[in-house]
Amino acid sequence: MVDSGRADPRGSSTGPPPNVRHVIAIGGGRGGVGKSVLATNLAVYLAQLGRAVVLVDSDPAGAELHTLLGVEAPGRRPSADDDEPDDLESVPTPIPGLSLLPQLYATGSTAPLRPGRRMRWARGLRQLNADYVLLDLGAGTAPASLDLFLSADLGVCVTTPEPPSVEATYRFVRALFQRRLRGTLVKDRFRMRLVERALGELPPLPSPLEFIRCLARYDGKLAALAADELAQLRPRLVVNGVRLRGDTELGGAMHDMADRYLGLDIEHVGHVEQDDAVWLSVIRRRPLLIDSPASKSARNLERIARRILALVSSREQVRAPRRVPIVPAEPTHYERLWTHRGATDEEVRRAYKRQREVYQSGGLALTSLLTEEQLRAEQACIEEAYDTLLDPVRRRAYDLSAFPETDEDQPARDVRVDAALAAERAMLQQELAREINSETEFTGALLAKVREAQGIEIDDIARHTKIAAAHLRAIEAEDYRQLPALVYTRGFVQQVARFLQLDPSHVSRTYLRRMRLWRAATGEPTS
Repeated sequence: MVDSGRADPRGSSTGPPPNVRHVIAIGGGRGGVGKSVLATNLAVYLAQLGRAVVLVDSDPAGAELHTLLGVEAPGRRPSADDDEPDDLESVPTPIPGLSLLPQLYATGSTAPLRPGRRMRWARGLRQLNADYVLLDLGAGTAPASLDLFLSADLGVCVTTPEPPSVEATYRFVRALFQRRLRGTLVKDRFRMRLVERALGELPPLPSPLEFIRCLARYDGKLAALAADELAQLRPRLVVNGVRLRGDTELGGAMHDMADRYLGLDIEHVGHVEQDDAVWLSVIRRRPLLIDSPASKSARNLERIARRILALVSSREQVRAPRRVPIVPAEPTHYERLWTHRGATDEEVRRAYKRQREVYQSGGLALTSLLTEEQLRAEQACIEEAYDTLLDPVRRRAYDLSAFPETDEDQPARDVRVDAALAAERAMLQQELAREINSETEFTGALLAKVREAQGIEIDDIARHTKIAAAHLRAIEAEDYRQLPALVYTRGFVQQVARFLQLDPSHVSRTYLRRMRLWRAATGEPTS
């Protein structure tokens, strides 16, 4: 391990180079989704924390990181035909602690590295003298991109709220599973032939669950091995270019759908709102976190960066993987609605409303997963589950029949906090301890940060204070047009401050000052 305070991101060292602490890969199934912007700003965020960071441009068809960082275009890199591996010499950037390793290919080349050279190059990344190495991968399912993604300590898939992008993301994670399994069986020719035989019976890039169940017909132990490999595959997901409120829920919906129909645990780590500030930062050749650090998209990226940093720095990565069932099991009514046995009627209604939106015809999160016939069958099951759980008599009878050996009065909700989430909250609390003092001006973004650091949801505040959730969201977004008169807004802000254990008078005074300035500038009534 290197000392982050003395680390040289360019890898020059007089002694043997230490191992890189963490390798993070940013990939996806489709180009133009914002992978490079995410990778660049994540690298900037880590460098601003005092870490030694190397940003690697590993996209042969779209090497553009030097432009986003405002550095000169690199010279020729070794091509796929060169005999010697790259020396992994990075170039400095204007951001202290951050260096850039240019693309791995000759200019204009899209040919992947030869397998042997690719592996030597990947091992070389681990020898860089840096705290973090970030890989900006090429789009699609090329073997080089898949291998680099799988070799990383943490891999992040980027998508946009559009059907082609969602479909490409599902295709990408399916390819990841097959690539991982092939790598495990590379020296087992007999089992590899069984894999090829099973794949020949299925459509291209089938659902991992379908594939595993097909394997079970030939070799039960091989199917169990494939299920174990699937359980250990945990890509993360970022949704970029969010425009509508419904788009913010796409990541969570894709997590649920991938779990149910692919058997994959795709954790949603955040979204980035559509913002002209991103476009302007690209035009100015400056990373967004430096060019417009107060923009809403920059705040989104910082939240994602904190989550990723918490994941790679916690023991969440090494937790025991969940079991993937080889034999399909019929979901319970609670699983149909993605709720728990202790759910109240109101929680059941909210869960039903969400599932109606997810399973509507043309639902974005279901792209390429279900046929129209399968979708109609799922919709009927959701309606049955809702009708049953909302009827006390039918619900009790169902619980007794579905869970005969358990106490139906005990909620099955898991309220544990994972290590990564705890680490993320700890980082937020440390930042807030430095930011909040007697002179602090409370903005909507700062109130949201305090809430997230305490693990509180907007709905929790709404239930406790009886303030409409729409007003609470408007306060955090500083959407003053959606807020009532100042006298009422003052009361709302003070109640929120008390709930968050802040000074109500200080919070309301500084927040309303910003509101008055906005109303004066726009000609709105200031009283």
